[in-house]
Amino acid sequence: MLIYIHGFNSSSLSGKARELRDWMDGRGLGGTYVCPDLPDRPAAAMARLEEFIAASDGPAKLIGSSLGGFYATYLAEKHGLKAVLVNPCVNCDEKLAAYVGSMQKNWHDGTEYRFSEEHLAELRALSTRPVHMERYLLLLETGDAVLDYREAVAAFPGARQVVLAGGDHGFSRFGEYLPDILAF
Repeated sequence: MLIYIHGFNSSSLSGKARELRDWMDGRGLGGTYVCPDLPDRPAAAMARLEEFIAASDGPAKLIGSSLGGFYATYLAEKHGLKAVLVNPCVNCDEKLAAYVGSMQKNWHDGTEYRFSEEHLAELRALSTRPVHMERYLLLLETGDAVLDYREAVAAFPGARQVVLAGGDHGFSRFGEYLPDILAF
């Protein structure tokens, strides 16, 4: 099973999630792909992802974007899985600390919630230092205005890394790399 893990305040309706779903469907692989809509609480999101990993016929494969990359790193290390990380969030708990107390809104369905200390504590519990670099493929664009790509480069020394000039946080060249992602 290939599990796409969306980012912060996103959903299965994100551009990359839909593009990957359509690409997989077009090759007769749609039944091996899933992108669950994750709850805003990290512990609940992790419980949902763990259900999909447990239900996988063989070792699940992960693709995580932004916060989804943070989640994918935790799961890859815990379960010995391979993960493709697309402009991943490194040290997400530290980056999101400034949002405690703020109202957040899902970009796709409009659901609102207050980002709390509990959210942050749950993120801290998932903070993982990657050890098994052979499990990772990083896809990074230097034009990401949300996250500094250099943090991911430094956090995953020895991992396969594709660093492209320009681009954006959404990784604008995602479609070009779908064959590489599946080959990995």
